[in-house]
Amino acid sequence: MRDMKENDWTKSICELLQKQDLGDNIYIDVLKKIPYAFEISSFNKDWEIETGNFRETSFETDMVIYEKYSDRIVPRVIIESKVGTVSTHDAITYSHKAMYHKNVIPFVRYGIMLSARETYPLPGRLFRHGTNFDFLFSFVDYLPSKKEVSTFAEMVKKEITYSRQIEEILTNSRSRNRKRYYMLQKEFHLEEME
Repeated sequence: MRDMKENDWTKSICELLQKQDLGDNIYIDVLKKIPYAFEISSFNKDWEIETGNFRETSFETDMVIYEKYSDRIVPRVIIESKVGTVSTHDAITYSHKAMYHKNVIPFVRYGIMLSARETYPLPGRLFRHGTNFDFLFSFVDYLPSKKEVSTFAEMVKKEITYSRQIEEILTNSRSRNRKRYYMLQKEFHLEEME
């Protein structure tokens, strides 16, 4: 198990997360392509997009958590995976992917999970260069402890809630009947290693 491949590890985390109660209509999948850009080649004479005049461009994501209904799928959380070390290049690349995905799906939450980090803390390069991440999580080994799984699941549940709240704000921002918030504070939560 020492040299577990990244995709295999991601699938194993997906299976563990699927056993957690993340809420109704919540599903998890791995290696799904999610659009990050729509390119429009032309408009009709009234500046409307005509069917067939745009092209979608996608990135493959390591894990996506989404709501699924009979007529639609709503991506809520995208998680990238790294086994062992994470380089500055990885941090910058994944952070840019997060930015591009959020341009298309502005309420999606985006993070990175690391495996086989032993007792090393989250790398400083993720704080410095992962500016578009909403969360970071580091597992000690390939097989997470029960505490790691429950902490990870609780974090994911919060991210699903945040995604729903952001979507509600963006969708209803011009409605007369919208909720009228007067404050927003983004929580900064850290867990120290034992």
